[in-house]
Amino acid sequence: MRDYDEVTAFLGEWGRFQRLVFFLLSASIIPNGFNGLSIVFMAGTPEHRCAVPSGANLSEEWLNASIPLELRGGQAVPSRCRRYRLAALVNLSALGLRPGSDVELESLEQEPCRDGWEYSRDVYHSTIVTEWNLVCDNDWKGPLSTSLFFVGVLLGSFISGQLSDKFGRKNVLFATLAMQTGFSFIQVFSTSWEMFSVLFMLVGMGQISNYVAAFVLGTEILGQSIRVLFCTLGVCIFYAFGYMLLPLFAYFIRDWRMLLLALTLPGLLCIPLWWVIPESPRWLISQGRFQEAEDIIRKAAKMNGITAPDVILHPSDLQDLNSQKQQTYTILDLVRTRNILTITIMSVIIWMIISVGYFGLSLDTPNLHGDVYVNCFLSAVIEVPAYIISWLLLRNLPRRYSMAAALFLGGCVLLFIQLVPSRMQSYSSTVYSAGDVGEIWDHICLCNSLCLHG
Repeated sequence: MRDYDEVTAFLGEWGRFQRLVFFLLSASIIPNGFNGLSIVFMAGTPEHRCAVPSGANLSEEWLNASIPLELRGGQAVPSRCRRYRLAALVNLSALGLRPGSDVELESLEQEPCRDGWEYSRDVYHSTIVTEWNLVCDNDWKGPLSTSLFFVGVLLGSFISGQLSDKFGRKNVLFATLAMQTGFSFIQVFSTSWEMFSVLFMLVGMGQISNYVAAFVLGTEILGQSIRVLFCTLGVCIFYAFGYMLLPLFAYFIRDWRMLLLALTLPGLLCIPLWWVIPESPRWLISQGRFQEAEDIIRKAAKMNGITAPDVILHPSDLQDLNSQKQQTYTILDLVRTRNILTITIMSVIIWMIISVGYFGLSLDTPNLHGDVYVNCFLSAVIEVPAYIISWLLLRNLPRRYSMAAALFLGGCVLLFIQLVPSRMQSYSSTVYSAGDVGEIWDHICLCNSLCLHG
């Protein structure tokens, strides 16, 4: 049986059909760039301190002194989770005593924030942290929401490939786009942290599933010389464009519900793509749906202005395919032989390291020195040259050399960043960016090695 690339060689590599598929599939990835990382702003923790009830009978001096100081970052700042016992302060205020001169504040008993918290509105107007008081004893809940999103990513990674093999790349792509957009929209109306987190996990499942489906669909439709371009300057740069939009949206929309709504609505723009993006002819042929595959190929030829052969899928090819026993594969095939087991284990370990590095850096932007919105935007911008470098390296160097160099670069700068003094903000940001480049570079090299060269 002839190879599929040989059968469709008459279409050319970069006709109108290929360009349309390239850009539309890449554009469908844009929402992925801001949906997952939106938690950086939706779960942002502003400066906060214990609230003192407005009805408390305290003088202005005692009100200002009601929060004890604690060391944080080498400086004495108001405590976020403790206050002096309110009943004692009311008695001292009623007696006319003055804090600091008549009463030693260090000797006073302290208590937790019994009346809630006061939050600074300088950076965020509203986040899930301020709405559900995810601070102090509940400060673990914000990071857990992020972790649950990645639990959804893990689950989606397991099932997306199986679903696209069974139901088709296009069907899974649009079903999971709808899943991501739909659950994200419902998230806007969350009434509790628990509801928000469960929905966020489902959004994670949809996000990774449509990313994988678009990635596979593009590599199966596009020609061999365009696949590396699609996987780097296509899918990945459009992901970076989405990431760039995130801090821009967040800067102008500082309420987490309205921000989430604004980030969800662009998903609706993908609906018309259903009538434009075709199913993978390779998948259709594997399912024995030869006429549908041939119709797509003929439509592509017409779009490219090429006259298709009278016979595209030769009867002998179909007979050979039908006579072959269709072999199915499971995840167990990744560990059946020693060679494939070694490759699987190494790939899993490297992928875990890369993911921890990349998302650790991306999600840590609020903790960097400087403006959180600028830091996030720069983190997104630096991805573009990283993808371009990856594309150039993949064209000219073996995958393993590129991957080893990227691992070395990313590891070194992440170690060196600990040596940069906190007062040297520009140097810290530069080293951070270099680490981000290394992680992205490595991600692309590994992804291309696995997906394009099996």
